[in-house]
Amino acid sequence: MKFSELVEKLSAATGRALKTGGNQSIDIVGVAAINEASPGTVSYVEGQKFAAQIDTTQASALILPRGDEFAARANARNITWVEAPFPRLMFAQTIALFYQPFKPAPRIHPSAVIDPSATIGEAVSIGAHVVIQASVTIGDNVCIHPNVVIYPGVQIGDRTTLHANCVIQERTQIGADCVIHAGAVVGSEGFGFVPIPDGWYKMEQSGIVVLEDGVEIGCNSTIDRPAVGETRLGRNTKLDNLIHIAHGCRIGQNCAMAAQVGLAGGVKLGNRVLLGGQVGIANQFSVGDNTQISAQAGVLSSIAANKIVSGSPAIDHEIFLRAATIFPRLPEMRRTLRDLKRRVDQLSPPDNEPTDAEQA
Repeated sequence: MKFSELVEKLSAATGRALKTGGNQSIDIVGVAAINEASPGTVSYVEGQKFAAQIDTTQASALILPRGDEFAARANARNITWVEAPFPRLMFAQTIALFYQPFKPAPRIHPSAVIDPSATIGEAVSIGAHVVIQASVTIGDNVCIHPNVVIYPGVQIGDRTTLHANCVIQERTQIGADCVIHAGAVVGSEGFGFVPIPDGWYKMEQSGIVVLEDGVEIGCNSTIDRPAVGETRLGRNTKLDNLIHIAHGCRIGQNCAMAAQVGLAGGVKLGNRVLLGGQVGIANQFSVGDNTQISAQAGVLSSIAANKIVSGSPAIDHEIFLRAATIFPRLPEMRRTLRDLKRRVDQLSPPDNEPTDAEQA
């Protein structure tokens, strides 16, 4: 499409007129990362840190932050541009103009096994070898890819997508516009065993998992149901691949977790909490709104709202950074301390020799 057409569509999506520069009639055939772009593609610059890439990119057009410096650099290389308050967001909107994920047409594959008591909405796609058990309710425009298994009593909201080989266990409630990626298990049994003298007594997990609207669960992640009550993920929360949410966790709205996060039972996260990769939070602790936890942090106590923490055990991020700079110097500091101790010992009288004060 012509760049002018692209800008027109972006302007309609953002609801505002957009400032542009350069040749608006160039053809745009796709999108690319700025350091891998080729002629005919559009890319973006997120901020000052990446401004120098304007001088070397082969992109024909760029989405730029506000500021005369960015436009001047693009003009110097005859690169067409559009200005955006949030370039990365506009780049995401641009990708959506060139690419849409695969979605099969509404139909029910003949190999699917559907219990007669299940309720299926309008325009639903059900792939090969899907199993839908008793009393399941599926909303309109739901897409269920091959080999998905849905246990009895599950509810799935409109426009939700279940990718291949995921499993939704009994009585799970999934809202509208959710995405469950391949291999994920939602509603599996929580890890509940009571110690007894000769081993363990299994505590049945009678609770449920609730995913509110807009939740996304990454590949091979697991969300466990509790013994009683519910495990709940708030609206618009996003999980990466290989994440474990244990029984009874309560996750707020608009949270995000990178890969390999693990939450023990009963953990509570507020709204807009961000967890880096491989964060672990011990059971029953809570994390307040807007808090960020850095990758590989180990949380062994509750954390208040609006904090940034790092390390294991997790501590204030600024303190962690200062401590991290000291860590490589510990062997040197140990040698210095040992040398200082030896010098002090040389200045001190032997234990059996009286001091000057004692002699007086």
